[in-house]
Amino acid sequence: MRLSPDELIFWQYGFVTLNATIVFTWGLMLLLTLGSMLITRRLSAELTRSRWQNLLEIVVMAIVQQIEDIGLPHPEKYLGFLGTLFLFIATASLCTVIPGFEPPTGSLSTTAALALCVLVAVPWYGIADQGVGGYLESYVEPTVVMLPFNVISELSRTLALAVRLFGNMMSGAMIIGILLTITPFIFPIVMTALGLLTGMVQAYIFSVLAAVYIAAAIRTRPVAPAPAPGA
Repeated sequence: MRLSPDELIFWQYGFVTLNATIVFTWGLMLLLTLGSMLITRRLSAELTRSRWQNLLEIVVMAIVQQIEDIGLPHPEKYLGFLGTLFLFIATASLCTVIPGFEPPTGSLSTTAALALCVLVAVPWYGIADQGVGGYLESYVEPTVVMLPFNVISELSRTLALAVRLFGNMMSGAMIIGILLTITPFIFPIVMTALGLLTGMVQAYIFSVLAAVYIAAAIRTRPVAPAPAPGA
């Protein structure tokens, strides 16, 4: 039993290795890209729309609503990044029903890459909203003593994102693999269905946490009240 798709090697030449993590990651990206192109090539504003367009609108509206609920203003600014995170992780979980497919999110290298994307996106959006000075000032609030603790917090939550997603995805795949060897066929099917649900939950949690971190980075400063007339 493989603990990670990194162990499944399709081709190797010297130090260059093509493993299942790389193949399935690029396969998922190709699937999402082609799927979005096919769905959006004939968008309609009429009452009669295709089922795929209806599904796309439901997904987009749900993501936008969730971003608004978290407290991010102008959710369309963050839809591309947060929506892509959610769809990638969710699609990786849904594709586990395909025989031979191993989700790349079961590799620590993939989850670390996703967490690093969040690590870069947080200051990116924070600086875009407040400027370099305004964003960096948040690291020394309420006092400069908090600077090392705030930096450690940034790094530790990135590590936590990567390890949490990796652990949940890998453990689900391992449990299903063990059950297939020691139990009847029907029980692993039930566990696979639960694994799909767990994968969707992990996609939701990961994207919501990313949104929360971005919201914390762009938090607006209180506006001073206007002086009373005649003051």
